[in-house]
Amino acid sequence: MALGLLLDIDGVMVTSWQALPGAVEVIAELADQGIPRMFLTNTTSRSRGEIAEALTSSGFEVKPDEILSAAKLTAEHVAVTYPGKRVWVLNQGPIAEDMTGVELTDDPATAEVVVLGGAGSVFTHATLSKVLEMLLDGVPVIAMHRSMTWSTSTGLSIDTGVYLEGLEKASGAKIKAIGKPSPVGFRAATEILGLEPTQVVMVGDDMHNDVLGAQAAALIGVLVRTGKFREEALHALQRDEFGPYPDHIIDSVADLPELIGKLSGT
Repeated sequence: MALGLLLDIDGVMVTSWQALPGAVEVIAELADQGIPRMFLTNTTSRSRGEIAEALTSSGFEVKPDEILSAAKLTAEHVAVTYPGKRVWVLNQGPIAEDMTGVELTDDPATAEVVVLGGAGSVFTHATLSKVLEMLLDGVPVIAMHRSMTWSTSTGLSIDTGVYLEGLEKASGAKIKAIGKPSPVGFRAATEILGLEPTQVVMVGDDMHNDVLGAQAAALIGVLVRTGKFREEALHALQRDEFGPYPDHIIDSVADLPELIGKLSGT
């Protein structure tokens, strides 16, 4: 069976932009096999060009147009849904070059749409209070993703999803998230690959956003035991015999070629 690959980046290929053991070699090996691929990431601290540059510096051969980021997906959604509206983006990182087709403003007083990107020092008490005020006033608020954490060389850091839940409870509104685990990103990636969802393997370290989210969109989910993976979270799933569970679990991306061989019947 012909297969395509979707790969998360942070925690799967790199941690703090340093290649994980065996990752460079495996990504090159799979590329040599001609397997169609995209890199689907919720990383919002860098643009697609900067992500590709960072990966190249770590030893990978990746082009910017192979990267499908939450920022790019969100920009496309906002441009279609709110054409011509002024957009205030709250994000930890310079991603303006990926927000094409969107009119950006740094002044929340003139904003007609709010976009929440990756969490960081810009997510202050005053700024989030302003977001809540605008949400209560009926201003549309969109999130690039709903990730709860991201992994670094020093441990886990909380991410935008933690704030989203508070904003939603305080306002009574539901904030639409575009990146993983929303089906929007998975569908866009499979369309670019020219494959059916059931032919695409999603590899990630985030059990809910990457793996179970992909499986809910009919993709094949592969969980790696690196990055933000936590054994206790997996055990919690195992105790729920009727709940979703990863299709496949591997120790690291280094084990991916063997699994791909089995899935494709080669």
